[in-house]
Amino acid sequence: MSTPVEQKDSQVEPTSADLPVEDRPWQTIVWNDPVNLMSYVTYVFQKLFGYSRDKATQLMLDVHHKGKAIVSSGSKEKVEGDVARLHAAGLWATMQHES
Repeated sequence: MSTPVEQKDSQVEPTSADLPVEDRPWQTIVWNDPVNLMSYVTYVFQKLFGYSRDKATQLMLDVHHKGKAIVSSGSKEKVEGDVARLHAAGLWATMQHES
């Protein structure tokens, strides 16, 4: 007769690679451009997304130095709206599925 083995109740959060494509959040990406001033990009991030000045500045610096930054994520519909608002503000933005 075998003795019972105690099982630990542990839950592992799925990684984005484990999630089906339709369950992965969409991301809004802002790209560097030669037109907009850094101060304006910081302002837009604050006004559209409610970021603090420090957070908006960090995202702007990512755009400036790295060429892009992920500024929001969520459902496809939400991100489509975010991209449209960024376009209306004159920024270059696209959307993609989280990888």
